[in-house]
Amino acid sequence: MNDLSLKQDDPRSTAFPAGQAGGILTIDLAALIANWRLLRDRAAPAECAAVVKADAYGLGIAPAVRALAKAGCRTFFVAHLSEGVAARAAVPGATIYVLNGLLPGTAPAYRDAGLRPILGSLEEIVEWGGFCRNAGRRLPAAIHFDTGMNRLGLRPEEAQEIAASADLADFEPALVMSHFVSSEEPDNPINARQIEAFGGVRTAFAHAPASLCNSSGIFLAEKPHLDLVRPGYALYGGNPTPGGANPMRPVVRLEAPIIQLRTAEDGETVGYNAQWTARGRRRLATIPVGYADGYPRAASATEAKREARRDAGAAIVRGRRCPFAGRVSMDLLAIDVTEVPEGAVGRGDLVTLIGDDLTIDEVGRRADTIGYEVLTSLGRRYARRYVGGET
Repeated sequence: MNDLSLKQDDPRSTAFPAGQAGGILTIDLAALIANWRLLRDRAAPAECAAVVKADAYGLGIAPAVRALAKAGCRTFFVAHLSEGVAARAAVPGATIYVLNGLLPGTAPAYRDAGLRPILGSLEEIVEWGGFCRNAGRRLPAAIHFDTGMNRLGLRPEEAQEIAASADLADFEPALVMSHFVSSEEPDNPINARQIEAFGGVRTAFAHAPASLCNSSGIFLAEKPHLDLVRPGYALYGGNPTPGGANPMRPVVRLEAPIIQLRTAEDGETVGYNAQWTARGRRRLATIPVGYADGYPRAASATEAKREARRDAGAAIVRGRRCPFAGRVSMDLLAIDVTEVPEGAVGRGDLVTLIGDDLTIDEVGRRADTIGYEVLTSLGRRYARRYVGGET
């Protein structure tokens, strides 16, 4: 019996059985909860929220928020109004903030779903205040100050004027916040500049809770945890301290079945555009995963990478690290399994693309990107299995 047949009838599989999918994505909700608790304890007495934007970084917003809420998380952050609506359906009693602000005319939808916009401009403050005034309800919202990112948010020097604005009398400033630029680089001087700039905002809004820290910010020596921290990537197993060991538990495991084993003779090429050439006789395993599944094409193995001694993609096959061979195509990729003892692996056996010591951060590095992008790109063609918690 091969590995695939052991898992295809798992009662917790979602969407379709593993035998009908190109790969199996296993999501460990117990590890997600453990990561949240580690961050909560490190940031205490600040509240620990959870950033669940991008479908909980690709892992499924409803299962993630339900598991985290059951563990005690009370506050969630999403990017878009639609994500907030989805989160609200999963956790009716939670506090949910929408990071990307108040688009014109959307205030009624926020009210109806019980969501809190994060206001990052004077226009948004005026619109939300006017809506609350007309509705006769002092609804909550957050106010975002930009301390260095230069994307969204008001300037810190505007804080005193905004705090005194008549528009704030019409709604509840439930949170003031900013966002670190480079908190994963603890020695970067911009961290100290942002902490100082946000200190002025806190003075102006002395009665509102304040939030600055993302995942990596929680680990800064300055401990700028304030009233609430907003981890995202670390919750899902990404390393918030890239210069050191990862304190988080892995949450994701991606496996795929071998659909064919074949041999490439010396000098033969593999994959599109003949970018990889066999040096000696090589045994290859083909698996049904490609960039249409969210696995990065940039992880392709090519002669150019080989000559530059740059890492390409890899998989774990029977406990051995095996390199890719040729391009990652839309639906398939090839793995060089020559170093796996002949006869130890067969058609239908599972190989690991993310998991064990092949971490999400390493997968990102081998594809010349970051683990965030890999996580949020994981496609819907996988059979998804949730373990370790209720979905």
